[in-house]
Amino acid sequence: MKFGKFLLAAALMVSSLSASAQETESTEFNHHWFLQLQGGAAYTLGEGKFFDLVSPAAQIAVGYQFTPVWALRLAVNGWESKDGFEDYSNTYKWNYIGAGLDVKFNLINAIGGWNPDRAFGLNLIAGVAANCRWNNTDNPVPVDGGGSYALDNYWNKTKFAPVGRLGFDIDYRLSKRVSLNLECMSNFLTDKYNSKAHKNDKFLSSWDWYFTALAGVKINLGGAKKAAPAPEPVPVVVEEPTPAPAPVVKEAPKPQPVVKKAPEMQTEIFYSIRETVIPDGEKGKITNLINFLKANPDTKVDVKSYADAGTGNPRINMKYSQGRAENVVKALVEGGIDANRITFKAFGDTVQPYSENDKNRVSICLAK
Repeated sequence: MKFGKFLLAAALMVSSLSASAQETESTEFNHHWFLQLQGGAAYTLGEGKFFDLVSPAAQIAVGYQFTPVWALRLAVNGWESKDGFEDYSNTYKWNYIGAGLDVKFNLINAIGGWNPDRAFGLNLIAGVAANCRWNNTDNPVPVDGGGSYALDNYWNKTKFAPVGRLGFDIDYRLSKRVSLNLECMSNFLTDKYNSKAHKNDKFLSSWDWYFTALAGVKINLGGAKKAAPAPEPVPVVVEEPTPAPAPVVKEAPKPQPVVKKAPEMQTEIFYSIRETVIPDGEKGKITNLINFLKANPDTKVDVKSYADAGTGNPRINMKYSQGRAENVVKALVEGGIDANRITFKAFGDTVQPYSENDKNRVSICLAK
């Protein structure tokens, strides 16, 4: 119940800390390796006063963060375990080491989205490990049953056993690379770990348990990278032909020939955010452009499409501008314009033809 209240409080904290589920404009997530170094205490579930069964523990782990939510790590931990007798008057100890593979699920990023400026992180952890234990020579109780209390599963050689692991950890970021880390884990394995069988408890009779509470540092070898800045906007310049100079004549001036200027037409198709299909309100412009091209069969049209740099990221914005250009070309071809008369290019957010951000969600069509 207490753990459930803790998770509820963490979820409420996420909703207040998260400004948006979208990525920060100036950075993007970068999958990376990380390293954890931790020390603390272990508690072995058994017979004895709580603090009599607490022993030192340490852990080193290396992992890989595949997404803002999912990570995989290889952890090696261990040191010492303790247990006692029914009268709480004696304890005995042994050494162990565990090596396992854990899956980490970042609950805060799953609920609130990735934010490179967030200070806290909460991960749920599940995994499997192999436990190696030895040095079980600190046993003052007769094993043959001659005393008042015998260890019916006593072992005195090196033993191995599979382990299941469940727990969580909390990160508090100190810098871009370094975080403080607090981890709590429960480990359960077959009922010979502490040399005893729990005959009076059906649940505990199948498993032995030890718990670890560790604190240390987490070193991120990556995590976020700066997005490439958008270049300065390049203005669209339409060059006009220079008229031929009038001939110099000494005689009476002759009438100048009438030079017919090649017809031109420029059309801008504007879109809403994340929109690639030509809006209904802009389709009339496409119709006018088609009529112009049919009336001037020697003209060609160049389609240049853009996305605004104020939202999204370079990869998404290039996809939007590509879709806008393709839909304009498709509409022209369906309107009866030969594809050989059409050229097009998508610029993403690398070029911003207008100073107003939202107007840069546009396809500019120049026919001449």
